[in-house]
Amino acid sequence: MTSAASLFARMKAGNDTRRLSFGLSERRAALDRLASAVRRNEAALIAALQADLGRPEAEAILSDYLPVLQDIAHVRRHLRRWMRPRRVWPALASFGASGRIERQPRGTCLIIAPWNFPFQLAIGPLVSCLAAGNAAILKPSEMTPATSALLARLIAETFSPDLVTVVEGDKSVAEELLALPFDHIFFTGSPAVGRIVMAAAARTLASVTLELGGKSPVIVGPDADLKRAADWITFGKFVNAGQTCIAPDHLYVHASVREPFLAALRARISRAYGEGEASPHLARIVTPDHAQRLTALLADAVQKGGRPLLPAKPDGQAMPPQLVTDITPDMRLSQEEIFGPILPILTYTDLDSVLSAINAGDKPLALYVFDRDGARVDRIIRATTSGGVGVNLTLVQFTHPNLPFGGVNTSGIGAAHGEHGFVAFSHERAVLRNRFLVLPLIFPPYTPSVMRLIGLIKRILG
Repeated sequence: MTSAASLFARMKAGNDTRRLSFGLSERRAALDRLASAVRRNEAALIAALQADLGRPEAEAILSDYLPVLQDIAHVRRHLRRWMRPRRVWPALASFGASGRIERQPRGTCLIIAPWNFPFQLAIGPLVSCLAAGNAAILKPSEMTPATSALLARLIAETFSPDLVTVVEGDKSVAEELLALPFDHIFFTGSPAVGRIVMAAAARTLASVTLELGGKSPVIVGPDADLKRAADWITFGKFVNAGQTCIAPDHLYVHASVREPFLAALRARISRAYGEGEASPHLARIVTPDHAQRLTALLADAVQKGGRPLLPAKPDGQAMPPQLVTDITPDMRLSQEEIFGPILPILTYTDLDSVLSAINAGDKPLALYVFDRDGARVDRIIRATTSGGVGVNLTLVQFTHPNLPFGGVNTSGIGAAHGEHGFVAFSHERAVLRNRFLVLPLIFPPYTPSVMRLIGLIKRILG
């Protein structure tokens, strides 16, 4: 097996050639080959996600297959404009020169993909990486071996290893890769591992994009459309069995609508997933260890006074949806990102207390608000900070190709998707051309006439 270091060295050696030869037509051709490979492997992708996560076919199509093809089509359509150098207006001090911004490839990039959406969150960054003219080593998660093997085969059949290659393996392989001087690292995963990635990047001064997570809150206001809220929260929370970085983590429900909302939410969950121990429409937890952690979170909440509202019980990696009320701050459910199909529900009467609680914690990757009062929604948005906001919806802000996707501090650094992803993998280079700059008039020696001219400039510019 070729070592990660030798793969990297071979890829790095091509940086200078790629800057000159990997232009618009070559990048579009690479994206076209990738789209064709994804289409050819649709059935294999569905099977791999079923093997790794028990993901229903519909979710595999809607959350992995179609978003990748949509992303490729969007990037391909707009790539010429994104690559075009942008002129900038001259400043008074630089009058006589023309300036523009050129977007250059960063060079050789590392993409570390997570296990929860192991295909989409590997190929999505790769689309941006190729569009920006870079080469990439892709490291899939070892926790989803079927999808990792599919990615390795698909990439090997589609690209030269000098342009894109997949390196499979466990934590030790990731550590070996992180020791190499990549030009850019794109990581999707937990904040804890994100800190490790950022520390490794600091050793070589590589730029980073970190897509992390956090406890994304939902506020259900007194004027919310309760049916709509129940529909969207059920969808957003339980897709992929809650193993989604922007899934609703916990709900704040106004006391005036608590009971009818809970009734609507329970009915919607029952209609979606039934009342049995397992549902064919619900993915499973990725590993026994992850399932055990979620079971322990639920047990801790019950021990401390939490009240489960649904009758189904976890059965290994098959974990049905669960709602928990009577939540207290000392519960692990209140302190840890849940990342599973358990939804804590808190009741409030004073919106300011909810905003204070949200702002007291780490900045979340997503914030969701359900309310028909536009002024109240705007107040919530202004008073909080999060990577993104969804109003009367969940999750789909991720799929909008013209919106940046990214977090703040512990929920992420940098942004992805569309032009924002293209920029993340590009160096925006300043180019200034001298046409008739008059600055030589104030070059040394600083004679009295030069000093008088400098004084005039100071009065104008200062």
